[in-house]
This record gives sequence, structure tokens and C-alpha cells, in this order.
Amino acid sequence: MSTYLVLVASYSSSIYTLEFSTSPPTLKLLSSVEVGFHPSWITPHPSDASTVFAALEDERGKVAEVKFDETGKGTLVSTCESGGHSPCTILAAGQELIVGNYMSGNVVSIPLALSSPYISPKSSLTSLQLHGSGPNTNRQRSSHPHQVYKSPTRDELLIPDLGSDKTWRLVRGQNGWEITGSIEYSPGNGPRHVIEHDECLYTVLELHNTLSQHSLGPLLSSEKPSQTTTLPTHIPVPIPSQTIPLGMLAAEILLATTPSPFLYVSNRNDPSPGGDSIAIFSLSPSGLERIGEVKTGLHHLRGMILFGQDDKYLIAGGVNGGEGGVGVKVFERIDGGMGLKETILGEPMHQVTRDTGLPKSTQAVV
Repeated sequence: MSTYLVLVASYSSSIYTLEFSTSPPTLKLLSSVEVGFHPSWITPHPSDASTVFAALEDERGKVAEVKFDETGKGTLVSTCESGGHSPCTILAAGQELIVGNYMSGNVVSIPLALSSPYISPKSSLTSLQLHGSGPNTNRQRSSHPHQVYKSPTRDELLIPDLGSDKTWRLVRGQNGWEITGSIEYSPGNGPRHVIEHDECLYTVLELHNTLSQHSLGPLLSSEKPSQTTTLPTHIPVPIPSQTIPLGMLAAEILLATTPSPFLYVSNRNDPSPGGDSIAIFSLSPSGLERIGEVKTGLHHLRGMILFGQDDKYLIAGGVNGGEGGVGVKVFERIDGGMGLKETILGEPMHQVTRDTGLPKSTQAVV
């Protein structure tokens, strides 16, 4: 039997600790720690496994440092300013935290101290302002960085900007991170999250519910990244207009490479029976192929992670709960990754979803 601690970020004021055991499959709430307004995204410290950082997503913009003991009980250690309005993405890499402030459209670097507390109210900030807009006047009046992603093969950051229909490419300059290029999408697509694999970039386009594939060569190459494939992230529901329902939006993207590469993309606000879905795509030399969709029973599905040996398990959180009041579910990858099977509903998670909750993102801690 294997046991995992799972941290759940939320739209409440707390981060929750769940315990998942594999035999028999059980999922239960262990504890929670209050850290501030809407700790909507979390990232682990690069070398201190006991520490995570959370983006507190409000107009005053803060970052929290939280330490967990071996039982999963958390303690708020310190906070600092995020340098902008509504931080919704955060990444700890090397000796810095990189924060994307959604509403103010800037990306901020915060140096990490050598020992805890790694951040403090006196932490210095370096800010890079993004600029751009798109045709969707409700969502794209200005730049909205939605993810900070570190390239696995280069010292480069990729910042999907929902507001400008671009993913910015950043490298280190004399004064911090600098924009040196971009990947462009069709107007109104709204890039949300990206993942890189085998010299290709895969982007979830939130506003058009599609997944795109781009070739991604060296930054200084004379050839610009080119789009090779675009596929829908969901099977259209049988409604009279035969169009995507207003507010039905793609969200998260995950990559599993064993035994062969597959992408998993979450969709939210599906009005059809069975709740929100996870779309599954295969990657091969012949290209990106959509091979199926699994209904989750969750509502407003956003955050997902893969965990366990060979990424055997996928855990997903529904902001508005799900069947039986359960807002978090664990699935097992089956058929070599081509399918997902729900493992356990777990104990009723109404403490997370009904009373205080709204799970948004998850992070497994082995």
C-alpha cells in the first residue's frame, strides 16, 4: 500500500491536506491551514519539501509561505506583496519566486532567502509589465498572465497571456527576466496553460475550448514557432444551437510520458449529464490525436495533477463540488494511459466544498 499527502489550494482562505491510500483506495481530509484570501495556486519550494508558496488572489496581491510537518499539518510562516493585482499563478525555481498577476498584467520575481522564512514583508520585487489585448471585450481588454511555466530544456520562461492571445518567451537579462519572443494564437483564443514536450508546445486555449500544438525551436532561430494542430477539448453537447455553452471553458493540461505520452485536459461548466470532462490526447510522430473523454461528475473542474509511480493516478478538484457533495476525486490511468477509472469517492468532502471550500488546484506531496 502507498499513501500520499495531497495539498488542495482553494477559493476559501485555506489550504487543505488530504490523504490518499491505494489499498484499499481511500481519500480523506486530514487538516487545513488558513493562509489568507483565496490561496488559488501553490508551488513547492525547489529544495525544501516541507514548504510551499501560495498566490493569494485578491486585488492587494500577496504571496504566502506555508510549512507542513510529516502529518500534513500546515503553519503559515510569512507573507509578502505580489507586486500586482490578483496573482493567479506562481512558480518557485532556483532561488526565486515568479508570480503572474492576472488583473494588473505583470510578472514579478521575488528572491528566496537561503533559509526559512524564505520570503518576508521586506522582500524585494522586480516587475515586468506585459501589454496586449484581444477581441473578447469581456476577457481581453489588457494582458492577463495565466501561468508561469519553466521550460524543461532551456533557461526560459513561457507565460501564456489570456488577454493578448500570446505566450511570451522570457530569458534572463541584466535586469531580470526580459521578453525575447512570443508564440501567437488566433484572435480571441485566450491561451491559459501550456506544457512543452519533444520540441513542441501544447496550449490550452480557454476562450475557444481548443488545444493547439506548435513547433518550438530555439529562441534565436530565424524560424518562428508554427502551429501544426488545433483540436477541440470537448465533445460538443447536444444543445439546440450546436454551439459551446456560454461560460464552458477549458482549464488545465497535464502530460504523462509513461508508457507512452498522453495529454489530459480539463473542461469546466459542462451542462450535460455526468458533469465536467477530462479530454485525453495521444502524442505520436504522426501528430496530436484526440482519443477520448471521461466524465468526472465534478462541477467547474479546474485543477488536476498526476502522481504516483509512473504517474499512475490523476486527482482533480471541482470548484462547485460534484456528485454526492464530493469536490475532489482520484482516477487511475488505465489501458496504458488511454483511459481513466475513478478509484474512490472517499469520505464526503462537504467540509471542503460546501462550508469553506472551492478547491482549485492540487499538489501531491509524496
